[in-house]
Amino acid sequence: MTQHPASPVYYRDETVTLYTGDATATLAGLPGKSVDCVVTSPPYWGLRDYGTGTWAGGDPGCAHLAATGRGGSIPQSKHPGLAYPAAAAHRGGAPQHCRRCGARREDDQHGLEATPQDYVDRLRAVFAQLHRVLTDTGTVWLNLGDSYSAEPPGRTGDPMRASTLSGHSAAAPLRESVRQAGVARTRALPRKNLVGMPWRVAFALQADGWILRNAIVWHKPNAMPESVRDRLSNRYEMLFLLTKQQKYFFDLDPIREPLARPEAVGEGIVIGGANKGRYGGIDATARRRGHSVYGKYRDAEPFVGKAPGDAMRPTGARHTAGHARGKNPGDVWSITTRPLREAHFAAFPVDIPLRCIAAGCPEGGVVLDPFSGAATTGLAARQLGRSYLGIDLNREFHDIGLRRLGLSVQDTGRAA
Repeated sequence: MTQHPASPVYYRDETVTLYTGDATATLAGLPGKSVDCVVTSPPYWGLRDYGTGTWAGGDPGCAHLAATGRGGSIPQSKHPGLAYPAAAAHRGGAPQHCRRCGARREDDQHGLEATPQDYVDRLRAVFAQLHRVLTDTGTVWLNLGDSYSAEPPGRTGDPMRASTLSGHSAAAPLRESVRQAGVARTRALPRKNLVGMPWRVAFALQADGWILRNAIVWHKPNAMPESVRDRLSNRYEMLFLLTKQQKYFFDLDPIREPLARPEAVGEGIVIGGANKGRYGGIDATARRRGHSVYGKYRDAEPFVGKAPGDAMRPTGARHTAGHARGKNPGDVWSITTRPLREAHFAAFPVDIPLRCIAAGCPEGGVVLDPFSGAATTGLAARQLGRSYLGIDLNREFHDIGLRRLGLSVQDTGRAA
């Protein structure tokens, strides 16, 4: 396969490398099978504009105003750290042009695609490159949130006809970040539909050959309140575990939870054993000898002579089986969100990549986030002694990440 030059290196030291550029193009320049674990949260579809667009052509001295499609103009960002036009580079699939000098707005960021399928297809291109750079036993942890179909103000002629990200009543205004993103979510679905974007992406990647091992529910105990009256408020996001093959690195022990009844271990009633396989499996020695390692049974067929279903009937006795190292945390993770007092709007809590990396990346391995943002995955990787590769279009986000990592870009002389 033809190798493309990697995007400019923004920062590099012994354990951290940050690239500035498009995720797909940058990944194309990385060597194959060089990454052990990927933990990432791409920009969600139609949620916000991260300000990575640039103007090409026209008058360099022009302030640049682009039409919204209804004769209006795109305002400049009011955020002190991000001085950029708040509108998407493409609305409805058509490139934006400055209505003063004719300059063209260019932007490679994800999340502003015209339709759900366009968004899915762009992520598939990223994952095609991830498949190449990931080791055969590597893991990918993909966090995605959902959204409801909505129409930005100015599209219908009546700004109060727009539904919100959360699918509120027709009279409710759009969230500011959604309004600035300017994506018409009703292009593919009628208003107030839950798009189902996480599962659209998951099924597309599954069709591309990825193995979908887990669909983890990230439950947010402190989720943002929603002023909705005709549906239930949303308090979760999805986290998918994907692999290239059936055998992959996975160590359950670092993320086990304390047993509710630690005394069960002393009673000799445990699940599993000390002879754990390479990929975190159950006691392989016992299996070879024909024994069950689940609970107290020592026969290959512990329920011989019993009618089917007997083992599932309530007995009135408390279940006491437990693993000596703790219990499997399961696929519902209750993790509170954490505010980030920086210019990046959507950093997930470090607890998520800490758990993913501990279970899915070998010691001394390399962790990658193709949508690095504020480098939350990098924080977790460094804390756990892994190397980190981060890719992002926005240099300002890399600066935020370096500050959070306790690093200074001046120490290495970043690439221009």
